[in-house]
Amino acid sequence: MKAVLAIAILLVTFVAASAQNEQAPLLEKEISYKNWTLKDVRTGEDRELRKMIAGKKLVMVIYYAPWCGNWQYDLRFLNKFYEKYKGDGLEIIGVGHYDPVATMKSNLEQFKIAFPLVYASEARGDRLLTDHYKYRTQTGDTRKWGSPWYIFIDPAKVSAKGDTLLTKTHIINGEMIEHEGEKFIRQKLGLPATETKVVVASNDKIEVCDPAKPDTSLKKP
Repeated sequence: MKAVLAIAILLVTFVAASAQNEQAPLLEKEISYKNWTLKDVRTGEDRELRKMIAGKKLVMVIYYAPWCGNWQYDLRFLNKFYEKYKGDGLEIIGVGHYDPVATMKSNLEQFKIAFPLVYASEARGDRLLTDHYKYRTQTGDTRKWGSPWYIFIDPAKVSAKGDTLLTKTHIINGEMIEHEGEKFIRQKLGLPATETKVVVASNDKIEVCDPAKPDTSLKKP
């Protein structure tokens, strides 16, 4: 009886832990993605997406909530990718949601984010009203908060006129799988493939996008 109980506890623990892991594959999806003009987190100035992608080979737009542990975990390699590939034509743009701008600035400073950040909302009550929610649900994202959520833009394929930039592109409905993301970036930038050591994250301590209990440990052994 004790053995059966122990197995049941282990199964419940495994399911709960697995549900917290928001890593997701990079997929191509149909999506009507529009141009935007948003305020810069650092300066408060207007930034237009069309202008930000000009002259780039690949643009990675990431929608995030500053308090989200999944976003904070991905920052480990997002900062690394930006520094490593910006000279080859990569741009990364973070679009902040669901927290005051002051918190976004603290997040920027705490994690030493080097790439551009803009913001589109400041209140958690706006969750169902944002373009972020509309876009990610279009592509099948069923998470409550959807942080982080990635969309990739190939500037060479962007419509020259009109508000709609793309009707089909690659997205990630969750955390990026690091080695998969870097492989995709190198392909799109025209760089040779490299051997990558694949590290599979264990699910026994994965952070959760829980606004009530944000986990900032960033430990994913």
